[in-house]
Amino acid sequence: MLDQKKKLFSLSINLKRFALFIVFFLVGSISFFAQYTDVINSNKPGFSESPYSVGTNVYQFESNLFFRNISTEPTFSIPQSLGLDLLFRTSFLFEKLELSAQFAYQRDKVAFKNIFTSQYFASGFSKMTFGAKYLLYQEDFDDKTKQIRSFRKRHGFDKKRLIPAVAVYLGMNTDLVGEIHKKGRMTPKVGVLLQHNLTKNFNLITNIFYDNISSDFSEFSYIITATQSFGGQWSVFFENQTILQKKQNNTNLALGFAYLFSKDLQFNSSGRLLFEGKAQGFYAGLGVSYRINNHEDAYKELDENGEELKDTPISKYNKKQNNFFNRLFNVFKKKDKSIRTRPKRTRKRKTKRNKGGFFGLFKKKEKEDADKDEDREETGLEKLEREIKEIEEEIERENKVEKEMKKKNRKNKKKDTN
Repeated sequence: MLDQKKKLFSLSINLKRFALFIVFFLVGSISFFAQYTDVINSNKPGFSESPYSVGTNVYQFESNLFFRNISTEPTFSIPQSLGLDLLFRTSFLFEKLELSAQFAYQRDKVAFKNIFTSQYFASGFSKMTFGAKYLLYQEDFDDKTKQIRSFRKRHGFDKKRLIPAVAVYLGMNTDLVGEIHKKGRMTPKVGVLLQHNLTKNFNLITNIFYDNISSDFSEFSYIITATQSFGGQWSVFFENQTILQKKQNNTNLALGFAYLFSKDLQFNSSGRLLFEGKAQGFYAGLGVSYRINNHEDAYKELDENGEELKDTPISKYNKKQNNFFNRLFNVFKKKDKSIRTRPKRTRKRKTKRNKGGFFGLFKKKEKEDADKDEDREETGLEKLEREIKEIEEEIERENKVEKEMKKKNRKNKKKDTN
C-alpha cells in the first residue's frame, strides 16, 4: 500500500511539472509592455504577488509584523511565531523586469508532543529568497469616457478586462536560515502571476507556485486574492492560499485592509484563519509599505491625430536614455553634472525713491524676474527642451554644411566642363 501511494504521489508531481511546463510554454510566446503607477503598488497585506513591476528607478520597501498561533497536533511542530517579514523591490534595467529580495526573521516556539509536551524557543531567519519577475503581457482597455453618444457603450462591461496581465517569476531560496527552517541546500522557486482588472476599483490576482523544487520539502501552491478599493485611499481584500505538500495540505483564509496615506506610503493590516492538517489557528499582521520614487516617464511627440511621431529629437533622446548601458551606468551615477546651477545673489534693499519714475518700476520688476530665473535650477523638462534645441541647431548646421558642399561641387563641375 505504501509503495502504491508513493507511486501515485510521484505521478501527481510529474503531472504538475508537466502542467507548469505547458503554462510556461504558452505564456512565453506573449510579450508587451509594463505599466508604472502614480501611487505605490504594494503586495501587502496579502501573500500573493502582482505581475506588475514597480517601475524603473523605484526602490520599494514592504514590511509586515506578524504573530502566528496554532494548536500543537503533530509530534514536532511550531505552534507560535512572532516575526518581521521584509520585502525589497526595484527595477532599473528594464521597465518589465523587477528584482526582489525577501527576508523573514522570527522567534519560534518549538514543541514536541509525546506522552508529555516539551517546548523551547529559537530565533533566526526563516526565509531568505531572491527573485525576479518579468511582465509578459498587459491588456489595453478602451476609454469609456469618449463614448458620449451611447450610454450602453459608456457603462457596459469591457470584455478585454477578462484577459489577465501575465508575468513569470523565478527565485532562489537560500539556506542561510535558522536550524529549524533549513532545507539542506539552496532550492529554486518558479511561478506564474496573473491579474484580472475587472473594473477600475476591483481586481483579481492568481498566483501558481512550485517551491523548493527537487528537494524533500517541495510544494505546489496557489493563491487567489480579490481586492476592492474605496475612494482611492481605502481597500479591502480577501485571500485564499492552499499549499499541497507530501505529508499534508495547508490552507489559510485571509481578510484585511490597506490605507493609502500618500502616493508613496501605505499602511495595512490583516487576519487569517489557519488550517494545517489537523491543526487550526490564526495569523495577524500589521505592516507599512514605502517607496523612493525616482521614476521618469519617457516623452512622446504626437501629431494632430494623436499618433506618435518617429525620428524626432524627442524620440532620439528617449532612445539614448533607454539604452541598456546608459541605464546600467545611471545606477552608479551620483549626480547629473549636465544640470547647470547658478549661484544665488544677495541684494540689499534700497530705501531711496526710484529715479526712473513710473517706467522705472517696470524696469526694476523685469530685472527682479530675470534674477529669479537665474537663481532657479534647471528642471528636467527645461533640460530636455534645451537638448532638443541643441540637436535641432546641430541638424541645421549639418544641413548648411551639406548645402555648401553641394554648391562647391556644382561650381567645380561647371569649371571642369568649361
